Amino acid sequence: MTHLDRVTKPKTKRAKRFLEKRDPKIVENTKNAMLIKGGNTSEIVTRALKDIYSLKKPNAVLYKKKNITRPFEDQTSLEFFSKKSDCSLFMFGSHNKKRPHNLIIGRMFDYHVLDMMELGIERFRGLSDFKNSKSAEGSKPMLVFAGDSFEMDNDHKRLKNLLIDFFRGPTVPCIRLGGLEVVLHFTAFMGKIFMRSYKVLLKKSGCRTPRIELEEMGPAFDFVLRRTHLASDDLYKKSLQQPKALKAKKTKKKNISQDVFGTRYGRIHMEKQDLSKLQTRKMKGLKRKGEKRVEDDEAESSPKNLKVE
Repeated sequence: MTHLDRVTKPKTKRAKRFLEKRDPKIVENTKNAMLIKGGNTSEIVTRALKDIYSLKKPNAVLYKKKNITRPFEDQTSLEFFSKKSDCSLFMFGSHNKKRPHNLIIGRMFDYHVLDMMELGIERFRGLSDFKNSKSAEGSKPMLVFAGDSFEMDNDHKRLKNLLIDFFRGPTVPCIRLGGLEVVLHFTAFMGKIFMRSYKVLLKKSGCRTPRIELEEMGPAFDFVLRRTHLASDDLYKKSLQQPKALKAKKTKKKNISQDVFGTRYGRIHMEKQDLSKLQTRKMKGLKRKGEKRVEDDEAESSPKNLKVE
C-alpha cells in the first residue's frame, strides 16, 4: 500500500508514522505471528497456544477471546485480524469430535492466506511439565530437521518451509555463542512429526571451547499431518520475489577466475620481455665463457694508466 492508495489522510504525525511503519519496505520487518483460539477449544490446545506464544515473544500476538471461524472454509476473519495486528503468520487452535486437538499453522501474502496446514496433537507436554530453567525471552532458536520426508514429500517440504518461516525469528548480522540458547528439533517418522525443544547448556571443558549439553525444556509435541491448503506455484513464486534495489548487481570482472575451493586467480597481460637485457647481479660464476673472453680481450687492449713521478 502506497501513500496514494490510502482512503483517509493521517491527521496527526503519530498516525502518519504508524501508517509509514506498515508501508512496504525494501528490507521488511521481522514477521509477527498471531495465535487465535477457535469457537471450541480443549485445554491441550489452550496450553499449546500459550507455550508457543512464550517461544515467539515478543514477535507474537495472543488473542484470548474465542473466535468462531473455520479457516479452511472462510479466511476473511483471519485476513481481518492479520491486517489489524500487522501479522503475516498465524496459528489457529480448535477442537471437535472429528478433528480433536487441532492446530492450523499458516502465513499471509499481501494480507491474504498464502498457505496453511492442519496438525493434530496426539501427545503434548508443556513448559510447566519440565521443572527446569527456561530460555530468555526473544532468544533466536536453532532449527534442526530430521527425516527423509522433509526432502522427498511435497507436503512435508512445504511444511518445513512454513515451520522455518514461523520459528526463525529476527534476521541478525552476527551471533555470539552465549546467545544460542534454544534448539527446536523436528523429526518426520512413520507419518508423524515430532517437535522437541531444548535449552543449550555451556559447561566447562578445560579449554577455550565449552562443552555443550542439551536439556529438554518443552513444549514437546507429537503431530500428525491432516488437511493442507497450498498456494499455486505461480502465487508462491510471486511471494518469493525481491525488489530490484535489494538484489546485488553482479558485475563480471575480466581476467578473474575462481576454483572449486573458492580461491581467486587473476591473469595479468604484459609485453614480451627481452631477458638478455635483464639487469641481474654481476657475479663471475654466472658469466658465460664467451662473455668472459671478450671482457679479457678488451681489458688487454685498453691503455693502462701510468704513474708519473
